[in-house]
Amino acid sequence: MPSPLIPMSTGLERLPLAALTSANARTSRGGAPAAGRCVSSALRANCPSFLCDSSLAELDRIAPTSSFPKGAVLYLEGQPSRGVYILCQGCVKLMAVGRDGKTLILGIAQPGEILGLQSMATGNPYECTVETLQACQLAFINRAEFLRFVKEHTDASLHMVQQLSNECQAAYERVRSIALSHSVSEKLARLLLQCSGDGPVGDGFTPLKFTLTHEEMAQLIGSTRETVTRTLSELKKRRVLDLTRSALLIRNRAALERLARA
Repeated sequence: MPSPLIPMSTGLERLPLAALTSANARTSRGGAPAAGRCVSSALRANCPSFLCDSSLAELDRIAPTSSFPKGAVLYLEGQPSRGVYILCQGCVKLMAVGRDGKTLILGIAQPGEILGLQSMATGNPYECTVETLQACQLAFINRAEFLRFVKEHTDASLHMVQQLSNECQAAYERVRSIALSHSVSEKLARLLLQCSGDGPVGDGFTPLKFTLTHEEMAQLIGSTRETVTRTLSELKKRRVLDLTRSALLIRNRAALERLARA
């Protein structure tokens, strides 16, 4: 049987995102220590890296790894930058929260990415709120230590430029998709394809790389949970997707690709 892809929850099963802007919101300053060091292995396995072996070894030395549960908030938009997190396992969402509590997910970070890099480079406060989508392992490096590392390891500067360039390109593509797509179906199809794996696994179904609630999908494409739920139901009737109470499966990838190009 194919594995479940997206839980068909009608909302988030954790702290309401609007509450993150309240005066009582607290961020996670450290998770439970994790066995071993995963920074170098995550960078090698999950993203092209300009870092040499000596730089990777130094990162492992200065960046102890900790485990964080699903729903942990690493930092809040507007907080002073304390340092950077390197994502070793799991995935996290980057969010902007308006004064009215409306949330837009700016992107999903995956293993090998450095979180808080833009704030580190500019000296400005964190530009977004970051929350774990699932149980994660992350390594934290404080600002002074990270700046020392970059100064002493010039290859790290090239790696930083590469990631910042990738983030800029992703932002352009995201704005283009939200602003120029003609329908929610088109935007949702693009999102599902972006979240999917490389090919079918079992019975021709294509797995996704991570799970999302209907609310989170809506926040990623600038829509509402109700509209996303209705659109998913329509795609099920057209046999593009296969939905149950607990899972969403991509049934017809070719049809989804045609919809994304509409």
